[in-house]
Amino acid sequence: MTSPILHNYEFSTFSEKVRTALGYKGIAWQSVDIPGMPPRPLLTPLTGGYRRAPVLQVGADIYCDTQLIMPTLDRLYPGGKPLLPAASEGLARGLGFAWERQMWIPTIGVLVHYIGEHIPPEFIKDRKEGYLGIDISKDAMAPQFEQHLQFVRAQYAWLKQALTGKAFLFGDALTAADLSIWQTTFLLRKNCPPVVDALLGLQAIIPWYERIAAIGHGSFSALTAEQAFEVARSSEPAPVTHLQPNGDPGGLKAGTAVTVTPEDNARVPVSGTLVAAGEHEVVIHRRDEQAGNLHIHFPRLGFDLVAA
Repeated sequence: MTSPILHNYEFSTFSEKVRTALGYKGIAWQSVDIPGMPPRPLLTPLTGGYRRAPVLQVGADIYCDTQLIMPTLDRLYPGGKPLLPAASEGLARGLGFAWERQMWIPTIGVLVHYIGEHIPPEFIKDRKEGYLGIDISKDAMAPQFEQHLQFVRAQYAWLKQALTGKAFLFGDALTAADLSIWQTTFLLRKNCPPVVDALLGLQAIIPWYERIAAIGHGSFSALTAEQAFEVARSSEPAPVTHLQPNGDPGGLKAGTAVTVTPEDNARVPVSGTLVAAGEHEVVIHRRDEQAGNLHIHFPRLGFDLVAA
């Protein structure tokens, strides 16, 4: 199996989630350092305009969103430790999605209370106009600080209960759900002063947090954006054998012109031809003038798939 390529940037905690997953599974991987915001001239043609990070590339197959990247790592690299063990897969998928969806804005609200003055204005502008749709500057978020604080603290209260007597959420083995929760916690603990632990009641979960932090990123090497683009250009997408061509629960057939759009933020529609779809994944084909034939994969949960 080809080494996966992760298009990521250092301060992206969603990227940190996947970097840690790769380390946990013992997968040797290649890292393309991308800017924290567009333009990304050699990545955008591969994703069809999808702008969130990270993006996983395997040859000419492009995997968008960490909620799909996690099960894809298990499917393509089955040796070693699973991120979604069969016994807890459904709960781990749902819990990870719900935590990230509900916690992201409140976590940012707490974060900017402490470090908002250090966030570059151009980054704030990009997140307002092209990504989150809200102003994440310190002044703009200040009126909601107490509300965000209460919400985040209440979420960690149940997490403390869930981890009582266990190394990880589902027992002795880490799952993708642990990583979803850990990455927002990492954002706060890495960037905020130590007082945030007491403020949010994190002291009881620090052993769990440190167990995950100790995993690291495994074995990886740097790759340029040009090299990654050439990998895609010189490859053909792998045959889709894990999904049925006409298995879309909504009835869309293979060969239909479609668009796929994130339903929450960075709502850039990606157009293509439906290859296959199932309950958890959508695959579309695009042909880029420079990159050639591509399969772009999206999770079904959190994305709108419609006929173009």
